[in-house]
Amino acid sequence: MVAAVGAHRPGPLKQQNKAHKSGKHSGSSQRRAGGRVSVKAQPRRRLRDLSRVDRRHQALQLRRQRKEAVLAEKRSLGSRDGPPHLVVLVPLHSRAAAHDTLRLLQSQDSAVVHLDEGRAGGFVLLCPRLKQRWRFVTAQTGDLHSVLDLAKVADSLLFILDAADGWDSAGEHCLSCLFAQGLPSYALAVPGDTDLPLKKRIDIRKKLAKAIEKRFPEAKLFPLNTEQESSLLLRHLAAQKQRHLAFRDRRAHLLAYAAEFVPGQESDLAGTLKVSGFVRGQTLDVNSLVHIVGHGDFQMGQVDAPPDPLSLNPRVVKGQKRSQDMEVQDDSINGTDEMEEDVKVLMKADPSKQESLQSEVVPDPMEGEQTWPTEEELQEAEASLKENRRVVKVPKGTSKYQAAWIVDDGEGGSEKDGDEDDDIDDDMMEEAVSQEGESSEEEEEPAEEECETMTISECLRDDQYDEKVEEDEQMLERYKQERMDEMFPDEVDTPRDIPARVRFQKYRGLKSFRTSPWDPKENLPRDYARIFQFQDFSRTRKHLFRQIQKEETEGASVGWYVTLHICNVPVSVMESFKEGKPLVLFSLLPHEQKMSVLNFLVRRHPSNSEPVRAKEELIFHCGFRRFRASPLFSQHTSADKHKLERFLRPDATLVVTVYAPITFPPASVLLFKQRSNGSLLSVDPDRIVIKRLVLSGHPFKIFTRTAVVRYMFFNREDVMWFKPVELRTKWGRRGHIKEPLGTHGHMKCHFDGQLKSQDTVLLNLYKRVFPKWTYDPHVPEPVPWVRSESALPVQEVEME
Repeated sequence: MVAAVGAHRPGPLKQQNKAHKSGKHSGSSQRRAGGRVSVKAQPRRRLRDLSRVDRRHQALQLRRQRKEAVLAEKRSLGSRDGPPHLVVLVPLHSRAAAHDTLRLLQSQDSAVVHLDEGRAGGFVLLCPRLKQRWRFVTAQTGDLHSVLDLAKVADSLLFILDAADGWDSAGEHCLSCLFAQGLPSYALAVPGDTDLPLKKRIDIRKKLAKAIEKRFPEAKLFPLNTEQESSLLLRHLAAQKQRHLAFRDRRAHLLAYAAEFVPGQESDLAGTLKVSGFVRGQTLDVNSLVHIVGHGDFQMGQVDAPPDPLSLNPRVVKGQKRSQDMEVQDDSINGTDEMEEDVKVLMKADPSKQESLQSEVVPDPMEGEQTWPTEEELQEAEASLKENRRVVKVPKGTSKYQAAWIVDDGEGGSEKDGDEDDDIDDDMMEEAVSQEGESSEEEEEPAEEECETMTISECLRDDQYDEKVEEDEQMLERYKQERMDEMFPDEVDTPRDIPARVRFQKYRGLKSFRTSPWDPKENLPRDYARIFQFQDFSRTRKHLFRQIQKEETEGASVGWYVTLHICNVPVSVMESFKEGKPLVLFSLLPHEQKMSVLNFLVRRHPSNSEPVRAKEELIFHCGFRRFRASPLFSQHTSADKHKLERFLRPDATLVVTVYAPITFPPASVLLFKQRSNGSLLSVDPDRIVIKRLVLSGHPFKIFTRTAVVRYMFFNREDVMWFKPVELRTKWGRRGHIKEPLGTHGHMKCHFDGQLKSQDTVLLNLYKRVFPKWTYDPHVPEPVPWVRSESALPVQEVEME
């Protein structure tokens, strides 16, 4: 055998030299090109490269533009061409008197326009010398909704502090809510410390300044005892830089200065609401929808331009007598009767361009795939009907329809084992079963109930006291449930009277909660046929915001005094305005009237300890909206599945899911019954919220890698049904069911290691859950600032 002789092959230790980098420098590339110019354009990044002098010049230009924009904003606010500077007075202490502050501010050398007392209080201050005009509105003490609504449209907030304590518990609560919603420009005023000696007055102010450092690090305290000090405060309000809130800067909004209700032809309960005020934020288009905070979305019929009642230099019209020089007095509720002959119609709504009020998709029940049953299926259906026929003893003359409603004695207890309703919580199943059992027992003796008589005592004091005790017992039960959920998360007891395979038939097992697939379009509820979903929500949001910045909208410009004709408004809106509550309007962006699934990222306030259960009705302040809904709580993770939380955890950031109208973020979110705050996370119906149930068992006999487990199931069939699901233990072992032992639910299990005697065997089951359709835009009752002694802010809402 002759070995083949070939060329030498280098070994692995041969030296490898770098290749020569030819053509990288400009000289060789130019020689190689031979004078030819490349057709390919230069990259955009290379075009942006500027020299050092050009970069410095560009930065100087940008700085100058920003400075000019800030100065232009200051000059326009409160000027002749802009809207009046809206200042909301917020007393933060029970001893802080707002009327003294108003009296000092009214004493300026200017004309004063008094508003009607029924319109949120306050007055308008016109200063021709300063070429400024202010509108002061006092927030109603104790009405947190009014304070938050006014803060949504206010240019500045004027906090009235107590000279000794600053603010009390109610003021602390109010500040927490305002900071969570978004705080506009503000100022701090301290009236009423002139009675104290000078030295003690200085010590109190130093102590107060130190106390407010935590809330207002760079704020300055303004004493408010003389006219000179009030003039300094006005100058500060006019000169300070305005803080922007994103949710209102992109939408036109106004605070009603006057309103008039015209009943409709069909009914007096709804009609046209004429709202007058100054346009702020953006240009108002008559074809867009308008949202009245706390009342819902509406369409506009037309926009009028009446004379400005708060003009610094009122013009004299020919043929019109000048009845007032600088003061304007409002004697009527609507404030527009005397100007009707001077009203000009700016624009009317175009039905072809007007936004629709449709908020839900009308589902088509025939839209799904339909197949006609075959003859075999029809025969099987007839056979099943024959098997289900029963013989019932009925009185003479009873029809077949009446006989179908007669229940046998043996059927009364079987109804509770049927399919359970989706709206009932699975962890409250035993209570529902017991209630059905009680109702079936009551049905057995109807004669006694019909003959029952009752006497009611005239004195109900003991009953009222017992009701309070019952509320305490319910609260104690909630505390126990929250505590049990913390100690044994998601664990439930397997019912003994119902097979586990029937009780948990809607649940499934997962190999891994993080990596196992779950189709977001699988087994959706009927409510999902009513909502809207974006193909790409972030792209739509960017496109809308880009249009707002670049395109000019036709309509009422910022600073104009206009009258909006809002159609089909209930009379309750006007009644609320007459009671002194503020009437706040926001224009809606496209699609913001449509319903979808909204996810909010919230964190519970640390001062609250009262448990908040999932699906409990809460009050939401989302951006410019206010509504009621029953949310779901889930964990905030980056995975595609998110575990349901039964309670709002005090130490974690959770995601709240509700059905609500679409709102484009950024938008702040506040939740009431408890003081919680957060922000709008996304509008995503495909976000999967998974409810977990944990069945627990105890090791009876322990071997090297196997164990006999009991008390997880109570019959052999359940063990065989859940055999494919993986087991785990509290001490980190994993395993599976090998086989059942006997007929009482004992089972032999195999694990990846030997169990400890104190360990617990767990089996996880999962089900996707959806929020309830409980959206209600009407929130008629105010939220109290102080509740009992602990100053817990909440609206108590009873679940039906």
